[in-house]
Amino acid sequence: MKEDLKNKISIAEQQFQEWRSLSFDQRQSYLPRFAEVLERYKDEFSRLITTEMNKPISESVSEIEKCIKMARYYSEIDNYNAAEKVETEFRISEIRYEPLGIILGVMPWNFPFWQALRFIIPAILAGNVAVMKHASICFGSGKAIESAMEEAGFPAGVFQNLEIGHKEVEELLAHPAVRAVSLTGSEKAGAQVASTAAIHIKKSVLELGGSDAFIVMQDADLRRAAEEGARARLQNCGQACNAGKRFIVQENIAEDFVPMLVEEFKKFQPGDKFKAETLLSGLAKAEFGDDLEAQYRRAVEAGAEILLPLNRVSDIAFEPGLLKVLPDNPVLKEEVFGPLGFILFAENAAEALEIANDVPYGLSASVWTRDEKLSNYFTENLECGMVSINKMSSSDPRLPFGGIKNSGFGTELSHLALREFVHAKTIVGH
Repeated sequence: MKEDLKNKISIAEQQFQEWRSLSFDQRQSYLPRFAEVLERYKDEFSRLITTEMNKPISESVSEIEKCIKMARYYSEIDNYNAAEKVETEFRISEIRYEPLGIILGVMPWNFPFWQALRFIIPAILAGNVAVMKHASICFGSGKAIESAMEEAGFPAGVFQNLEIGHKEVEELLAHPAVRAVSLTGSEKAGAQVASTAAIHIKKSVLELGGSDAFIVMQDADLRRAAEEGARARLQNCGQACNAGKRFIVQENIAEDFVPMLVEEFKKFQPGDKFKAETLLSGLAKAEFGDDLEAQYRRAVEAGAEILLPLNRVSDIAFEPGLLKVLPDNPVLKEEVFGPLGFILFAENAAEALEIANDVPYGLSASVWTRDEKLSNYFTENLECGMVSINKMSSSDPRLPFGGIKNSGFGTELSHLALREFVHAKTIVGH
């Protein structure tokens, strides 16, 4: 391990002993100031996000605003890690929740501030310290987060941004002071990091890919479903793990719904990423466009019908595509990251559910129906971590975020995130 990295870990180790000794309220007191810093530099940070990974500036502004909301939420949350008294025959009988130590974050490029901070804030509020390897194209965002935390007054070493590669991540996971890892990224990256963590007996939290279902039943508000469906698929240029990627439509409304969805998709045309009115800009890298085109070709070769062609207008920009596919199309078993959607048809709710669950992933799903009995049927039987009814899937600081199956394990956000990187210590005696 390089000397500068060793020094950073040493700083983190020393700070952990001081940081963990603070009360929950004392740690929490830094968050309102951090929210103020994010507010102060909102325009600057938004431009940085758009510059680094190409999302429309309006979406970058929304990302920073969401981070501010999260910081304020955790600044007011109750201490869910307070010691719990347990009624037993013993005089002393309680559970204490104690921080683990240094937590490593391996973060993606698609939401450079939001996904980093939803790892950092709960981890440090629980009494841990955090180090982070950001995606290489978002090192600027990593630096900006570190600077913002310094300006908010967080003690040096509570959070450190590391500009390192995958080799150093493996070295960190082998270091005895690093006690756990949180990764948001691809299924392949998650498997590699979790494997390394397991070898060294380290806990891991994985937020991985998705092939989320967007189910539209015959009694749904079709116009609203089409509007939100297009946004669900195409926001962030289609580069969201919890995007609605598979539109599963009851077949007796196909003639009404499909033209609406096509119409809404057409509204998302590539434009200047720094103009407020732009809905769609470009992918983060040109190589991602090559991958997307390859998936599109494979889907068509496997029998998909083109409803809207995926047209590449530059190395990173596309006019969005929409394909009608059968459930056995191999591309449905993959995560598709980009402005490309798939429509499938189901005769009834049972078939829609079967199609929705027939993928390796289980992140989230969106269900559109006015029938409460029907919505309950889906919420009880969908194999995923989150279900949204008559709205697109989204994340909220107040609610847990996480998937099952190949979409990963562990929980981010809400009060539950405060317990991801602590251990429950039993205290018992006469």
